[in-house]
Amino acid sequence: MKPESVSGSSLTGHRITWLKGTTGMAVLILAAVLLCSILAPWLAPYDPNQVNMTERLAPLSAHHLLGTDTLGRDVFSRLLYGGRVSIVLAIAVTAVTMLLGLVIGTLSGYWGGWADDVIQAVVSMFQGLPGLAFMLAIAGTLGPGTKSLFIALIVTSWPDFSRVVRGEVMKLREEAYVEGIRSLGAGHTYIIVRHLLPNMIGPLVVLGTIRVGRVILSIASLSFLGLGLQPPAPDWGVMVNDARAHFRSYPHLMLAPGLCIGVVSLCINWIGDHLRDQLDKKSSPDKSLL
Repeated sequence: MKPESVSGSSLTGHRITWLKGTTGMAVLILAAVLLCSILAPWLAPYDPNQVNMTERLAPLSAHHLLGTDTLGRDVFSRLLYGGRVSIVLAIAVTAVTMLLGLVIGTLSGYWGGWADDVIQAVVSMFQGLPGLAFMLAIAGTLGPGTKSLFIALIVTSWPDFSRVVRGEVMKLREEAYVEGIRSLGAGHTYIIVRHLLPNMIGPLVVLGTIRVGRVILSIASLSFLGLGLQPPAPDWGVMVNDARAHFRSYPHLMLAPGLCIGVVSLCINWIGDHLRDQLDKKSSPDKSLL
């Protein structure tokens, strides 16, 4: 029989107190940001790319809550649309990275042998390279743009996922219930899909949640350096880059998008830490019977 205390069991069916302390605050803030981003076409008072040089660098006012940038574009409207770009792109990158790491890690951990040796040699090679420098090299080689940003983030992220998945698969494949299923004639695909993958959902959800926050920071960093999303895209990193020349006179132009990046990333990390704590409690033998 499949033990209930296997690490990484499904998050469903267990009580998780979300609205408590910093985690509850993080959930509410993140939900508000997501809602505002989704409703940006209705909430934004102006077109985020509408240029109006007659109102260039306008101060904070009732007409422009956060003023305007160097091209007269409404900063508040660009902030609302910037959340859509950054968060959607971060989720897409994380999803593809998790899928790639899941496939490679499962193949490596389940079959082992020479396949595992070859895959781990490649993984070690990628992990031996400085992450940010490698990301910059890929983005710089491919040229600035969304496509190069997408590729750079995936290439530098999948080894971590694959190594975590490999460790979980190697641990789960030795469980008694897996040996029993195998002795009954179950095929490899059945064992992997029906019994191994469901038991890895928990750790992958935690790792994926934390990764989304890191990807948002990476997107902003590359856009700030001119290697990510390009103007006039209403992206938070692009907004920070555009505001550099006027930081002393108009600090809010840089502080507003920078604050959004930091707050969203921090909230996502708080939620990820909470999920990890819940999984640690559920995998603990003395607490699994409570």
